[in-house]
Amino acid sequence: MNGPLIPAAPPSPGLGESFPEVLRRATGIAALSPSSHNCQPWALARLESRPARRAAADLLGCPDDGATVYLALAADRRRSLTALPAHTLEMRLSCAAYWRMLCRALAAQGWALVRERPHEAGGAGGDSRLPGGPWPRDWSLLWTAALRRTGEAAESLTALDAAARARRTNRGPYDDGPLAPELLGALARRTPAGGPAIAVRHLTSIHERGVFAELLARHGGIDFSHPAAWRETHSYIRWTPAAVRAHGDGFPVAQLFGPMSARQRLAKRIALAPPVMKVLCRFGYDRSLAGGLAAEVRRTPALVLMHFADDSPGLADAFRGGARIADYWLHAASAGLALHPLSVLVQHDAPRRMLQAQLGLSGRLFFISRVGRPRTAFPPAPRSPGAADHRTV
Repeated sequence: MNGPLIPAAPPSPGLGESFPEVLRRATGIAALSPSSHNCQPWALARLESRPARRAAADLLGCPDDGATVYLALAADRRRSLTALPAHTLEMRLSCAAYWRMLCRALAAQGWALVRERPHEAGGAGGDSRLPGGPWPRDWSLLWTAALRRTGEAAESLTALDAAARARRTNRGPYDDGPLAPELLGALARRTPAGGPAIAVRHLTSIHERGVFAELLARHGGIDFSHPAAWRETHSYIRWTPAAVRAHGDGFPVAQLFGPMSARQRLAKRIALAPPVMKVLCRFGYDRSLAGGLAAEVRRTPALVLMHFADDSPGLADAFRGGARIADYWLHAASAGLALHPLSVLVQHDAPRRMLQAQLGLSGRLFFISRVGRPRTAFPPAPRSPGAADHRTV
C-alpha cells in the first residue's frame, strides 16, 4: 500500500533565479541596515563591463570565466558623517553592517563569496586601484568581492527578511526585569563574524551599569556642546512628516522625544537649534540632557559593548566589527529585543578611554547599546529612495 503523499517543500526564494533579481531582493534587505544617524552612507556597484570585470578579476586573482559576479562597496561621502575623527570608523562600520546583511541575503539565495579584499585608502579620498571605473567622485571604495552560485541556501531568506524588518532602534523605556543569561550568551555566541579579534561583553550588574551611567552623566553632553558635532547631528533631525519623506534618513523627531504637541515641538526645535544650544550649554543644558539619558541607562537591564583587540583597527577590522553588529542586532530582533546605541562615549577619545579603563577593556571600544524588551513600539527608521539601489559599472 502506498504511503501518504507528502508535498514537496517550496524552493527557497532566489534559488535558480538570475543574479539581477537575486541582487534586487538582497539589496532590499540590506537597505534596512543600521547606520550612525541613519545616514545610510553605503554605495554599491555591480561590475559588469568587460574592463570592470577584468580589473576586478586581476585584483582578486579570480578567473574571469563569466560564472563569477563582481561587486564593489563604497562609502558615499555625500551621506557620510565627518564632524569628528571617529566618524571615519563609524562610517566604515555602517557600510560593513550593510555588506554583511547583503552577503547573508545573497547566500540565502545560493550565492557565496569566493574572494574579497579591502581597499585601505577608501576611507580617505579613494583608492587608485579602482576596478573598472570611472567612479563617482564622491565615492570612496572600501571593498571588492567575487561571488559564485552554489545552488544551496545558507539560511532562510524569509527569516532573514523578517529579522531585518523587525530590527530597529528603540529609544523608549525597556522592561527592567533581567534578561536570561542563556539569551545573552546566545547573542554573543551567535555572532561568529569577527573571530577572536572582536570581543562582546554584556553589562548586567547594577554596579557595572552604574559605572557606565555615571560616566555618561558626566561626559554624555559633549555631543551637544561640541559645535561641529552638534551642527551635524542637528542636521539629521527631521521635524515634520514631510521632511521625513523628503530626506528618507535621519531621526524623525517623534522617535527622539516621543509624541509632542505642536507647542512642545516648537519649543524643542528652538532649544535644539545650534546657536541656541551653544548658549544653553553655558547653563548646563547639555549636562541635563546627559543626566536624563544616564537615568534611562540605570533602568535598562543590559548593555552590550563590543571592542577590537587592536587599538588602531584597519578597514578589514572595521568590516568584521560591522558584521558583528549586524549579526547581533538581527539575532536580538528575532528574540524580541530592541537596541538603542549610545555612540557618544565611543565618538570622543577621552571618555572612551576612561570607560575602557574603568571596565578593564583592552583595544578599541567601537559599539555600545542598551538592550532590552521595549515597552512601546517604535516605527521603522525612514529609508532614502536610493537606499536599495546599486550602480552598474
